[in-house]
Amino acid sequence: MAKKVVTFGEIMLRLAPEGYYRFTQAEKMGSTYGGGEANVAISLANYGLDAAFVTKLPKHDIGQAAVNSLRKYGVDTSKIVRGGERVGIYYLEKGASQRPSKCIYDRAGSAIATATAADFDWNTIFEGVEWFHFTGITPALGANVVEICREACKAAKAKGITISCDLNYRGKLWTRAEAKAAMSDLCQYVDVCIANEEDAKDVFGIEAENTDIHGGKLNHDGYKSVAKQLADTFNFSKVAITLRSSISANDNDWAAMLYDGNEYYFSKSYHMHIVDRVGGGDSFGGGLIYSCLMGKEPQAALEFAVAASCLKHTIEGDYNMVSVDEVEKLAGGDGSGRVQR
Repeated sequence: MAKKVVTFGEIMLRLAPEGYYRFTQAEKMGSTYGGGEANVAISLANYGLDAAFVTKLPKHDIGQAAVNSLRKYGVDTSKIVRGGERVGIYYLEKGASQRPSKCIYDRAGSAIATATAADFDWNTIFEGVEWFHFTGITPALGANVVEICREACKAAKAKGITISCDLNYRGKLWTRAEAKAAMSDLCQYVDVCIANEEDAKDVFGIEAENTDIHGGKLNHDGYKSVAKQLADTFNFSKVAITLRSSISANDNDWAAMLYDGNEYYFSKSYHMHIVDRVGGGDSFGGGLIYSCLMGKEPQAALEFAVAASCLKHTIEGDYNMVSVDEVEKLAGGDGSGRVQR
């Protein structure tokens, strides 16, 4: 029987100009759906796990379209609460060369942002579940959603469910002080913490020494210190940190590290030419959750997660449309991109 995972958060309508057009140039926009925890659920469903996504969406057709985008790839949507007035929107302008990508949110008053703790029966939602995942984006939607996350974590912890959280600080949604207060509370329930170069600093003031994320300089010893400080502060069983060196908007070097309380593991590094970087961190989280549930050893788990994320950067949209075999092939060293015949 497939392992059961629940993720909780907001799925949004993504509107983006074609290709590399700027917002002010675009005469039409393409629409897709995505959001941190929804993206993770898609990855896990593609890997053959029983993945359910929980949120609140309006009963109207746009809400149903969001549900359908998940169902299309095998995600369990039966626990989604229907109600509220609107689906959150985000606009994405894809960057190129030295021009960065740009994201504009239009998500105030969305169904999940106006939800209450009474909307979700976590004891029922978590029946037979082994893993629960959320991100720091979700509690950033409001104090009411912090409370919902807290209730979810308490229920998961009571059932012995492993809890993972991607810190995912979003400065456009809340302040660092608000993030620190809420995430310090929620992280006491978390077993596996996922962060990037900036999250630990933005949320908890923990940073790596001698690292310049904008200049592409990463210091492994500094990240060992960050991971250990996070683990010691919150008693995490694992801390994973993605390591992105940005050469330009199109070209990044990508790697990650994993700390399991005893040892530090570093992945191989990939030089990526990017098609779409949105969802890159989520695809790493999905790969790590899958690897842990499959019982992979730490180094193998890390390599799978990094390879999965590397492949996501080649795929349009938020969702990572790859199989276990494709990820294993890249993790095993076949990154040639040659035609598979």
